[in-house]
This record gives sequence, C-alpha cells and structure tokens, in this order.
Amino acid sequence: MSQRFSPFVIKALVDVITGGVGQGPDMAPPIGIYRSGPKIEQFFLNCGLDMRIGTSSRVPATTDFLRQAAGQWDGDERIKQVILKVSDPREYLSEPDKAAAVRDHLNRALEADSLAITIVSGKAHLVQRQSTGMIVEPFISKVRTLDFDAVQIEIARALPNVSDDPEDAVTAACSLIEAVCRSILVELRLPLPAKKDIDGLIRAVQEPLGLSPGRADLPVEIEQDIRQILGGLTSVAKGIGALRTHGGDAHGRDKGAARLDPRIARFAVNAAGSLSLFLIETWERQQHRALPQHGGA
Repeated sequence: MSQRFSPFVIKALVDVITGGVGQGPDMAPPIGIYRSGPKIEQFFLNCGLDMRIGTSSRVPATTDFLRQAAGQWDGDERIKQVILKVSDPREYLSEPDKAAAVRDHLNRALEADSLAITIVSGKAHLVQRQSTGMIVEPFISKVRTLDFDAVQIEIARALPNVSDDPEDAVTAACSLIEAVCRSILVELRLPLPAKKDIDGLIRAVQEPLGLSPGRADLPVEIEQDIRQILGGLTSVAKGIGALRTHGGDAHGRDKGAARLDPRIARFAVNAAGSLSLFLIETWERQQHRALPQHGGA
C-alpha cells in the first residue's frame, strides 16, 4: 500500500502539533502552539484518534503515533484529518499569526507531494497544488477580504473536487462567476437582471464596471486589442456555462456517462477564477478600494 504523505509531512506535523521540544530562553519559539502532553492527547482525541503519551516524551510519542497512523489501511484519511485540524484558523483565534505560520510550515512539506492547504470561508482545505495556482490563490485572498460569502462557498466546493468530482467542480466554477456577478451588483446597489444565468449576469455587470466592448474611452493604439479581450468575457462565461450544462452535474448525471476529464475541470476552475478576479479587481478600482495583496495560500 502506497502512502500519500511523506516522512517530511509527518515531521512537519510533529513540529506544529507539539510546538517543539520545550520552552525556555535557549529554545526556539514554537511553530504555532506549544502543547503539553495532556493537550496533545486531547488534540488527537478531537481528531477522533486515541493517542496516549504514556511514559514517553511528547515529541517522540507524537512522532511514533503519526507514523503508526499513516501506516494503517485508512492512514491517508487519518493524516488528512490531523492536517485539517491543526490548520483550522479557529485553533488560533487569539493569535492569528500563528495560524499562518503553521500553514506555511506544513505547505512547505506538502509541496513535493503536490498538495496544499488553503483557507476558504474560514475553513482549511487540503487540495491538489495544481488546483490552487497563480490564478485561484490571489482570488481567494480577494474574496476573503471582501467577505463575499456566496463566492467563498463556491470556491470551497470547487477546489477539493477538481480531481475527485470534476463534474461538480465545473458546476461550481460556473456558480462562482454567477456569485461574483451577483455580489458586485449587490455592492453597487443595482438590480439583478431578469435573466439570472451566467450570460445575463456577465452582461449586467459589464456596463456599470466600464467593461462593455463598445466603450469609447480606450487608447487608440490598443483599442482593438482591448475590445477583443472584453468581448471574450462573454465568450468565456458562455463556454463555462455550456460546459456545466453538458459536462457538469447541475442537471444530473446519466448512468454510465463518461466522466469529465479532470484537466477540463481544472481549466474551467482556473478560467472562472481568472475572470472573477478580473471582475473583482475592476470593481475594486472603480470603488477606489485598496485591498491587501495576496500573501500565501
């Protein structure tokens, strides 16, 4: 049986769960929270795992337990639950900087395994790293700052499902664009269009955001280029909407139907993220909002 998580991930988990070998002036500061033996046992109990330190020391006992857990038939799921628990921002409400330090430490260990922890709507998710590339991660940072709840829900739905349930990921990608458009219209205090599908919503935000293909305030030397890109907004949205209809699961899935290629789902999610990020940044500029730049998963 092959294990998904490398020894480097186990070592990183030991670091962030225990907080290191001890506390004192000569000790390195803990990554995250320093946990005593009883608190380590309670941490694992909260993960649904019965861990006893016994006569051993905190760090060796935690290392041995995680290695044994990883070797079980359901070891991948056990380790995943531990990763999500120790990465949960709610564990660090009084010291949010420690939550980011824990996540960064684990992500460095997970990188070689093509995995990443990302936070969406206040919840940790373990996803394939290629699902959270340069397009999607800055987008997550924006919507988290803007508190677009409906948008965050669709991201949380799309990212983990790119490989496991590509049909649902495509459906969520389409819903993502729709949620961004609805959120922007609400922020601008404009009515929703009569046609509330992806095509109608994209068209509804183009004019108030100054993104209509026929706009007249473009520099002459790039006018045609920008018109072509702006005209492509609707084409991209329509394409993702059509993919949801024909390949997603919004309208059910026929028995025995061929599964959607995860590459296509990943392409749809990243295209939806790119388009949505552009819309949000355009709204941000129009409203003279200065949002924090992306600083990590």
